[in-house]
Amino acid sequence: MASSGFVLAGLYILVVASQSWAAVKVNMEDRVEVSLGQRAEISCLHEMDSDPSTAIIQWFAKAPGPNSARQHIYFMENSVRIPEPDSPFTGRITVEDRSPGSVVLILDPVQLQDELLFICQVDGKTEGKEEGSTYLRVFSSPEMPRIKKADSGILINEKDPSKIASCEVRNGYPLPNITWYRDRTPLQISEGEVGVVNLVTRDTNSLYTVRSDLHLKVRKEDKDAVFYCESSYFVPDGMAMTESIRINITVHYPPTYVELSLVTPTDLVKEGDDVEIRCYADGNPSPPLTLKHNGEDVDEQMLTANQEGVLLRNAKRSDGGTYSCTALDLDALDPDSGELENSLELPVHYLDHAVVLPEDLMVLSQGAILEATCNAVSSLKTHTVWYKDGRDVSEGHVLKLVNVSLDTSGEYRCVVTTPDLAGLRTEGSLQVLVQGQPQITDVTQEDDELSVNLTCVVLGYPTPSVTWGSSGQEDLNGLSRDTPILGGVISTLTVKATSALSFVCEAENTFGKDSRTVMVESMKPETTPAPATSLAPETNLTAVPGTKPSGSVTVKPPRRVQKEGSGVIIAVLIVCVLLLAILGSVLYFLYKKGKIPCGRSGKQDLTKEKSNKDAIVMEMKTDKSDEAVLLQGVNGDKKAP
Repeated sequence: MASSGFVLAGLYILVVASQSWAAVKVNMEDRVEVSLGQRAEISCLHEMDSDPSTAIIQWFAKAPGPNSARQHIYFMENSVRIPEPDSPFTGRITVEDRSPGSVVLILDPVQLQDELLFICQVDGKTEGKEEGSTYLRVFSSPEMPRIKKADSGILINEKDPSKIASCEVRNGYPLPNITWYRDRTPLQISEGEVGVVNLVTRDTNSLYTVRSDLHLKVRKEDKDAVFYCESSYFVPDGMAMTESIRINITVHYPPTYVELSLVTPTDLVKEGDDVEIRCYADGNPSPPLTLKHNGEDVDEQMLTANQEGVLLRNAKRSDGGTYSCTALDLDALDPDSGELENSLELPVHYLDHAVVLPEDLMVLSQGAILEATCNAVSSLKTHTVWYKDGRDVSEGHVLKLVNVSLDTSGEYRCVVTTPDLAGLRTEGSLQVLVQGQPQITDVTQEDDELSVNLTCVVLGYPTPSVTWGSSGQEDLNGLSRDTPILGGVISTLTVKATSALSFVCEAENTFGKDSRTVMVESMKPETTPAPATSLAPETNLTAVPGTKPSGSVTVKPPRRVQKEGSGVIIAVLIVCVLLLAILGSVLYFLYKKGKIPCGRSGKQDLTKEKSNKDAIVMEMKTDKSDEAVLLQGVNGDKKAP
């Protein structure tokens, strides 16, 4: 009996051992993640000694948690495929054999209620049963966050935090999270300073909508801050974040300072400028401003369009003074403490007309001292320069000239400026006359076809009288015109110069006289005949019409005035006349002696009609006969007497 018991025990042990060696093994992923509406695949890998395809495989689904019941959803054995009818997966579930020992459950498309634990059970029959499970996670990315700021402005320094903005994130799964930022810094909840109120709703589509309200104790510096919200949510294999647009909140605060500044001009202000003064206060909303000039309200017509400044057109010195601007805090409990004021001193610089002393015409004697002053009242330091004929002659408000002469006469201008401010300028004038004998300072000539204009410039006071004289024209009355100038006169004579003439400009006043002689040559071309032999004193030489006599010279007068050496020219002319007289006498003497043969048949041409250009034709007349005697031997031909 004992031996039979041991035998039965050994057989039992062998059976149990054989069953453990032939057990089925199942391997599955812990989790599969997929986005809503996509395709989900859940793999079930199993191993067994016999052919894996002979195993019976069943799929179950259950909600997470130990107390939830499992639901049968699929059955397969060999080629038999039977999905569970009327299950939540009907029409969306399939199972595929990928390889021996590998089957895949496919859900397409995935829905939110598919977020379950899927169980794969493998029945190896004689080799036993084994199962594994995979948790299917489903995700839905929410819409972009929508941010909205408070409709009204927010007053600073309120006792409790004020709601400044709200942020909404819609249609997300799992539940999205909202974080608030100020200038890229996340805001942390702080008692009495920062508060966040979140409201979560789940729509009929089982997706979440989150609304978050930000409450903040606002400071003045928050007027320039940037606020936004960020939504963070899960996606397959990680997390994602989306930011809203940036917003600025409207912060109401009382004015803390007032600034009054000169906008234009940027330099010093002078009379005639257009001036703009602007007042700025930093309160929000902009506080009421009051502008005053020397304690009096500024005229509304002088205020700028926005009532925040003063505009002065063509400023006057009376517009200078103290300008003040006052900003009022309407929310202040105490009116006196709710006012802020600032002021600006505006000088309007000026330069009055120049005053020259002496005011009247100055008449001085030669050698005297000229002293005059030029002053102009100004709000700035001035600088004075004296000018005469466009050239500066002195610097400073006092003009002093010693040992004056006729050249000192004229108009002196004093120009007064302000070195510190360009644009301020005034000037005055002084007329000076110096008494003395006339002085002719210049004589000029200007040719105009056959006319010559002679101009004589004379200095002297009293104003000299000018007369003209000529060697060839005795009467020059009415041909000259005089133009008085300060301290003298300019006389112009216009004549026709048909021959060389000399003219004399003479000026005279009570102190004496001065004269100047000028030589003007002929404006008309003149022909100068070559010297010829004459047989009688009364011989006249006439050029034959239509020919140009041999040795003739055309003289064109130089366009200049001979101011000196006119006596030398006259002497040269006299010498030439004497030489011609001597030559005539010699020719007459030779004629009387018979040394010069002459034909007696009347007038004869010494040259033929077409003679060369070197021939000179002349005719001679005597007292005894009207017949012309032609000079013999000019062309080399001799005729018997």
